Amino acid sequence: MEKAVLMPPLMLCLMLPAPLMESSQSIKIPLSMSEQSVDDRYAGCTEKMAKKVKGEYLSREINNSLFKSGWKKAESCANSKYETRKDKALTKDHLQAICAYTEALPNLYRPFNAAVRRGRPNYNTPAFQYHTLHYWLVSALEILRINKLCRTTYRRSNDVFTGAVNQIIRFGSFTSSSKEPNLHDFGKKTCFHIQTCFGAYLKDYSVFDKSEREVLIPPYEMFKIMKIAKGSYEKMTNCNTIFVLKNAGNLSNLNCKAA
Repeated sequence: MEKAVLMPPLMLCLMLPAPLMESSQSIKIPLSMSEQSVDDRYAGCTEKMAKKVKGEYLSREINNSLFKSGWKKAESCANSKYETRKDKALTKDHLQAICAYTEALPNLYRPFNAAVRRGRPNYNTPAFQYHTLHYWLVSALEILRINKLCRTTYRRSNDVFTGAVNQIIRFGSFTSSSKEPNLHDFGKKTCFHIQTCFGAYLKDYSVFDKSEREVLIPPYEMFKIMKIAKGSYEKMTNCNTIFVLKNAGNLSNLNCKAA
């Protein structure tokens, strides 16, 4: 992390903690329900929100220089992937959101996720500057969920997380995980063995190679800590601590509040 190298969002997200992604220090981070999260799922208002994004939010949020830079840069990526996409329900807006989120520069995903983790008090106000990206990402994940089935994914971190068996938690931001259990370079201090029912495999729609096999988990998904293992658990190895998480539904406190 100290070398001046560019890393893809999956690597950085797996190495850094979901609730404190901007910190690389080995501090103890309590798992929680992330009550301040922007957790809108848009259930029952997808068309209404899409119209509001196109008619109001995008024109306002494009004045944010960082968002403007990331969104504009992602346009050519989206156009290219649109022509070859296999998931025909994905629009250029969906693909532009995925490209913007996964692009290494200008690192839009970092301030975006910071705003998502803490933005509940400012949601539905101009102070929250990422309605556009949030909506299109959530909508894309819903499309990419294969038959709405659950899957097992894995997350590794060099930070120390704390939690208790039977505790219900949320990551509280868009959280990267992988279909690969032993990407050891991403960390070993805390690992997560995750059953996700709302996360979606990004395939080759992201900027980076699909060999990373990234599964993106939305902020509203809840998990129950089923077990806390040491060393290894099933396919995961070389971990100090492994939190075994099982889907516990979803919680969207802000559902449709900005539509």
